[in-house]
Amino acid sequence: MALLIKNGTVVNDDLMIKADVLVLDGKIIMVEENLVVPENLSKDYQIYDATDRLVIPGGIDPHTHMQLPFMGEVAVDDFYAGTRAALAGGTTMIIDFVIPPKTSSLLEAYKQWRDWADPKVCCDYALSMAVTTWNEQISEEMKIVTEPSFGINSFKFFLAYKNVFMVTDEEFFQGLKRCAQIGALGRVHAENGSVIAEKQKELLEMGITGPEGHTQSRPEELEAEATNRACTLASQANCPLYVVHVMSKGAAKVIAEHRQNGAIVFGEPIAAGLGCDGTHYYSKDWMHAAAHILSPPLSRDPTTPSTLMDLLACGQLHLTATDNCTFTCSQKKLGLNDFTKIPNGVNGVEDRMSVVWEKGVHSGKIDPMKFVSITSTTAARIFNCYPRKGRIAVGSDADIVIWNPSATRTISAQTHHHANDFNIFEGMIVHGVPEITISRGKVVWEYGELNVEAGNGKFISLPPFCNYVFSAIPARARKMQPISVDRSNI
Repeated sequence: MALLIKNGTVVNDDLMIKADVLVLDGKIIMVEENLVVPENLSKDYQIYDATDRLVIPGGIDPHTHMQLPFMGEVAVDDFYAGTRAALAGGTTMIIDFVIPPKTSSLLEAYKQWRDWADPKVCCDYALSMAVTTWNEQISEEMKIVTEPSFGINSFKFFLAYKNVFMVTDEEFFQGLKRCAQIGALGRVHAENGSVIAEKQKELLEMGITGPEGHTQSRPEELEAEATNRACTLASQANCPLYVVHVMSKGAAKVIAEHRQNGAIVFGEPIAAGLGCDGTHYYSKDWMHAAAHILSPPLSRDPTTPSTLMDLLACGQLHLTATDNCTFTCSQKKLGLNDFTKIPNGVNGVEDRMSVVWEKGVHSGKIDPMKFVSITSTTAARIFNCYPRKGRIAVGSDADIVIWNPSATRTISAQTHHHANDFNIFEGMIVHGVPEITISRGKVVWEYGELNVEAGNGKFISLPPFCNYVFSAIPARARKMQPISVDRSNI
């Protein structure tokens, strides 16, 4: 059945217009003011009135970890629960991470993630892949998984989690050079894992075993140092870089400085870092403190969330994500006597859109067009699925949200759709509510009610060599060619 959205304000990243939107067979087929439905559809469509509402592209969350095996546990938001929650919050596509153990091949891990995701996803999804070790086989498989049948166009490198996911600088540099060769975006978790491991030992020896040890073992300077190192190595490799979960002012400043010097680097703050700060780690309530643990940690500076939003507003940071990786309170208690054993991860995929609206648009820092940019369009551009995704336009996928900018809701674990039993935004009142979410042309969220089926989402293959990311790379490669000096006259 066709859908007609009438009387709304269509918002893209570059314009706001009064227009009606007609959807058929999962695609947007008309966007016009005072739209007249074609005669062949005149009796077979459903009307949604969007008066005083915004009609925006569905959100794209470019950083999730659904049912990730991690730290001896498995994240409880699997691909069903996690994508249900996403749709309830106005997000219609996620990009999840395949993270192979150091002993696994990329192809084996890829198959495992597809087997987990395909039967469960309620919204569209794509995959990014982590490189956790380096050898010739990994290098060859990186090329293979960028082929259309696999659809990977970005690779993540961890500079943290020593002896688990962390790569050395040499491995990181080799991986970045390979990314540049095959047209894939390099992504990085920027912390100094070696120093963190030493600081963890020191704190435990001092008897500091609680969640406050987590933030003290990971000072913000180590995020900034690793971000600078990553940007430097990426420039030397002539590889575009995407820094995930930018959590501190220092890391954000480093990204801005490298961009000012011409580096192709993108910065991604997450909902947790925009809506919370690290004072929670010092709560007397152990469970409350532990529930906020993720890496890098929330900033202990309570002004950091506002600063990160300012940097999104002025373009020094570029898009928002969540790093959604949820664990229950009982799972978090595995680290009751040792903060290094508390599973790292928090929620976000359901609340990101509303938190960004509250902290950005409602506060007056950004307008609705910028909101669309940092929650949807920029991700679609960077990961090479624009304008199929991230835009309200003829021919685009019908992933649409009817957004009420005036409505409010109170975030709570009692009402969220995540599988975990704690919400880091508990009690936050947010302006901006997704009243209707449309995924692939089907209404899946309507005034507080979900109507989803496992497997209705589809895998989106992401092509390499995205022009938005790579168009300047060939010219830079020519300028970077080493030169030799002819000394034949000696």
